[in-house]
Amino acid sequence: MPNAGVYPVAAGIRNMAADTMGMVPIVYSAKVLKRFYASVRTAAIANTLYEAEVKTQGDTVIIPRDPVMTISDHRKGDNVVYEQPSSSPATLLIDKGKRWAFSTNPIDDAQTHVKDYASRWTAAAGRDLAVAVDQDVLQNVYSSVNASNTGNSAGAISGDIALGVDGGTSVSLATTDIVAKIVQCGQVLDEQNIDQEGRWMVVPAWFKTVVLTSDLKDASLAGDGTSISRNGRMGRIGDFELFESNNLATTTDGVGATATHIIFGTRDAITFASQITENENIVNPLAFGRLLRGLMVYGYAVPQPTAIGDLYAKAA
Repeated sequence: MPNAGVYPVAAGIRNMAADTMGMVPIVYSAKVLKRFYASVRTAAIANTLYEAEVKTQGDTVIIPRDPVMTISDHRKGDNVVYEQPSSSPATLLIDKGKRWAFSTNPIDDAQTHVKDYASRWTAAAGRDLAVAVDQDVLQNVYSSVNASNTGNSAGAISGDIALGVDGGTSVSLATTDIVAKIVQCGQVLDEQNIDQEGRWMVVPAWFKTVVLTSDLKDASLAGDGTSISRNGRMGRIGDFELFESNNLATTTDGVGATATHIIFGTRDAITFASQITENENIVNPLAFGRLLRGLMVYGYAVPQPTAIGDLYAKAA
């Protein structure tokens, strides 16, 4: 194919790349440009305790919950009153699905110089599918947070921790106060009697920047001898292991700024299950070539809303 000639040529000088000569071809590389994908965090923060129970049948999992028992004072000679403990179960619905599909053509197969395009596109579709599911989880679970773990009066006991209000007043985080806010998020879970072990926080890129330019830029302050930034993980700060993600929900706050729903909690908070994960490569019955497609059927729930919190914040 002739080249239109992008290199400048002085007047009166022959241009061999011009369409009229067609002597400088356009080169199409067989090395495909790398795509970059958002980091997927659902696997790191959610549990899959009930996945085995829905793999073969059913679209609903009813998860029983231990009741809260009544503790009474006792005096010698008192009659013992027996209660009838009860509790409301949690429900996990396998009610979501995402798919991808594309076709190939034998003429394209023969003529393209990217001979492995079908396998490359299949791999890309799988990664895009994982990102889409991750976005679905991370951008929606904050709506199931316990009322004491969100808002500007958070804290089941203290009631005085500011975590921001969606669409209203967001929390502005600067290098001087970001560590204190992380510690306060830990207090929110402490006041709900949530285990210290396995606590996580998923944060946006701007949050990581504020952390890395705060006093925690000294890796030793985060208990890390080398760097607090590794593979999207910033080590442990306060009670939490921090994970960076671009898949968190954002909305506009009361002054028109973009604020992020930063979620934190433990693996007990979110449960995730996939029932069907299909990848098919079949002959096209209506035309030459093949049909490639993938399907994922899944569901997620927040059975322990006291074990997850929502910090609605922006960079100061």
